[in-house]
Order: sequence, then C-alpha cells, then structure tokens
Amino acid sequence: MKHSRIKLSMKQAEGFPQIIAELEAHYGKAVPPKMADPLSLIIFENIAYLATDEKRLAAFDALRTKVGLEPIQILAAPDEQLVNISRLGGVQPERRAGRLREIAQIVLNDFDGDLNQALKLNLPQAKKALQKFPGIGVPGAEKILLFTKTYPVLALESNGLRVLLRLGFGEEKKNYAASYASVQQALKEHTGSDFDFLIRAHHLLRRHGKELCRTNNPACEICPLKLRCAYYDQHVNRR
Repeated sequence: MKHSRIKLSMKQAEGFPQIIAELEAHYGKAVPPKMADPLSLIIFENIAYLATDEKRLAAFDALRTKVGLEPIQILAAPDEQLVNISRLGGVQPERRAGRLREIAQIVLNDFDGDLNQALKLNLPQAKKALQKFPGIGVPGAEKILLFTKTYPVLALESNGLRVLLRLGFGEEKKNYAASYASVQQALKEHTGSDFDFLIRAHHLLRRHGKELCRTNNPACEICPLKLRCAYYDQHVNRR
C-alpha cells in the first residue's frame, strides 16, 4: 500500500532521535556490526541471497575461515569450494560464487588490492567507487561509509526506509532511489553526525521493519511508534 504523504513540522523532524530511543527501549540495544572494513561488508552483502541473517553470517564465516577474505585468496580458491560456501547463503550459489571472484578482481584492478583507498575520497566519489561492485547501489555504498565510520550518513535498507515513510518522513516516489532520497532530505538536518547513533538507527529501523512494520500485515496495534505514525493514523486508527 502506498504511504500517504504528510507535511512534517520542524518539531516532528527533530523527534528522530526520540524515535530511535523508543525503538531501542522496545527491542534492546542494537548489535554492532561484526565487520567494519569495506571489502568484508561488500562480500557479506553478496554471499547470500533470500537468506536469513544467520545463514548469511554462516556463509561469510565459512569463506573467512576456509578461503580467506583477501582478493588473491578468493581468486585462488577452486570453483567448487566457492560454490559450496555460497550454497550456505541460499539459492543461486553459482552466481554468487562468480560475484565473489568479480569483487576480488575489481579490488585488484581498480584499487591496487586495497579498497580502503575508496574511503579517502570525498563523499560523492567514494559512493561512486563503491558502486563499481555487484549488489552495491547508493544505499549499500552509504551503509559501507557509515559502518566504516567514514561519513556519518543516514544509511537505510528497504525495511528501515519503509518504517520512515510510514512515519511520514519524505514521500514514496515511483522508484526506490527517489523515495530513499526523499526520506534523507526530510531528515538531513536532524540525524546528527554521531556514527554510533546512526549505526544503531540503521539496525533498529531495519529490525522494526522486519518484525512489526512489515510490508504486508504490519502489527500496528502493538507498534511502539503507532502514536507517531501517519500510516497508523490514516489506515488503522480511523477504521
């Protein structure tokens, strides 16, 4: 269902930190990222498809322990080994094994084997550099820059974006990128520059979107944010 747009007051936008605090009170402390270097984050994104977080982590850990995460190690690994490891992360293991090799080759060819070079660029250039990799669009690039504590950006994935749209931040557009940009624009003056806060926000918004603020059949009645939520007010509370 399309999320109706409301015009946010300055006071509502300033309430973003309180929203995150309320989510943290509901779910508990967010678990910090298990990795904070750009190559690991790109591999983690690509090693699973349509899989749970647990399966994704299992596949990543298998690659790290059995092959290694260095580009040369990945390129030296037998195809069968990479496919078997990728199979731990769900469907299409052959395609994902190929992506691992593609990632390794890009690091060697475009970054002289050191992807940390991308983190030394200015924000637009850094995002562009990271988008050379399969599976990494603007949201993914911003997530890498946030988790590596390079730039304090409000990085969102689809679940977190849906939560904020339903709360009334930004406007759902015809494509995902435009909706994403709309939410960031609505909050750009109110997210601050604290990396740890923004990382917690990413995780808590993602979890809320997965567990309660689902695409279908959202659990609005038990949502800790329902009294703040435009979607609840317009589609549930007025029934």
